[in-house]
Amino acid sequence: MNLLPVFLASAPGHSVSSGVTYLFLGLLVCMILCLAMEEKIHAKKSVIVGLFSVLALFLGAWFDLLPFKDVENLMIGGHKISLPVYIPGVDWEVIAIILGSSLFVDVTSKSGLFTWVAVKLTKLSTGDPLRLLILYGVMTVVFSAVLNNVTAMIIVGSLTGVSLKKLNQSEKLLGFLLVEGLLTNVGGLLTLISSVPNIIVGKTAGIEFVDFFIKASPYVVLATIVTIWMGSKLFKISSLKTEEEKNSAKVLVSGFDENEGIESPGFFRFGAIMTFVFIGTVAMTSQLPVVNELGLGFVALSFAGIMLIRYKSVADRFYKAIDWDLLFFFVCLFAVINVLEHALVLNLIGDWLKPILGLGDSLGPAILMVAAAAASSVTDNIPLAAMLAKILGAMPEIAANPDSPYWWAVIFGSNLGGNITPIGSASTLVSVTIIHKYGLKLSFADFVKMAVPYAVIQLALGVAYLLLTT
Repeated sequence: MNLLPVFLASAPGHSVSSGVTYLFLGLLVCMILCLAMEEKIHAKKSVIVGLFSVLALFLGAWFDLLPFKDVENLMIGGHKISLPVYIPGVDWEVIAIILGSSLFVDVTSKSGLFTWVAVKLTKLSTGDPLRLLILYGVMTVVFSAVLNNVTAMIIVGSLTGVSLKKLNQSEKLLGFLLVEGLLTNVGGLLTLISSVPNIIVGKTAGIEFVDFFIKASPYVVLATIVTIWMGSKLFKISSLKTEEEKNSAKVLVSGFDENEGIESPGFFRFGAIMTFVFIGTVAMTSQLPVVNELGLGFVALSFAGIMLIRYKSVADRFYKAIDWDLLFFFVCLFAVINVLEHALVLNLIGDWLKPILGLGDSLGPAILMVAAAAASSVTDNIPLAAMLAKILGAMPEIAANPDSPYWWAVIFGSNLGGNITPIGSASTLVSVTIIHKYGLKLSFADFVKMAVPYAVIQLALGVAYLLLTT
């Protein structure tokens, strides 16, 4: 089949010289390198991408690559609308999903719901280290699926430290936190809204929420089991042996109070109900009349608004808590990708991918997954996913098939690649931060040494799963 990218809608009205294309390719490489060295250059991702978006737009206008006339002649409802050229290049639904979901989670967390669930599960362990690892591992996956990965890691990591300290098992903290950090990226595969790469690729591919869950859940269950088992063996986390140890642990666990973070029982119940309704609505969006046309962004913002009404007197606190830095990062990232598209950089990369894509629907996706994982291990997986989604979306036979293994290769690779290095994903970086917070030493090289066996097994399972299910 012909997999050559055809960028009909985005290609400029004139040819672009190879020199200009390679200039913008160099710009992309520089941006990726700067993102990879974020900590060393002491600059936030948003600032880095913001500067590159300014440069990309300036050069795009300088070389007459951008469709200014098309934007100026935009007609909406019979009226001529004049917009800045970079506005149509931003995927505003993705922005709406991130903003709405973040607000909803932040307000709901004030009800004490997430802490209540975590402490309840800790009590269920009866203080047994292996059982506690299993429960915290499952909790990490579930939280990563319904929250963002960073929030999940912060909640679970903090509770883990408290639990192990009360159980006098602090020596096992490194193993727990490392396994939890790796599982955030596994859990990030479970639903369409679990991670930003999922949102970007899933929306481009046209994958429905339920279809995404059905496809990803068997792998997530298997990878979770294997990761927890490896963690228990590598870090020697085993069950309590004697009755005396078991009884002592039960006494310690009984001191946990799951209701400590609940200020209002009414709001707690309201938060629990709304969380279930939110997840259910997201899952059924494609089947709901009117709502399916408005999209997931509308659903996320609507539920955020409902929760803010409950806290209307202090709503400004939540507005201040919004990660505006993250939203600015995405807006600028989409602007950069759009300019690269007009400069035919994505065409060029698509040509480079042709040998991989020409290997067929078995070997091709497998190699693409490993390549995407390797790339996302040293740079941010979001621009990687956005770029690959654009390239695959321009290939008619892939774009027309939401279940194409190539889409899933990008989804699996961009998520699991974050488990190779501590800079591969925000959640693994947070896990390392929490490890250092507790006075434990873990260098970059130490993390890679410990994490690579997990990542290799997870990727191998991912490749095997795709080959068996597509």
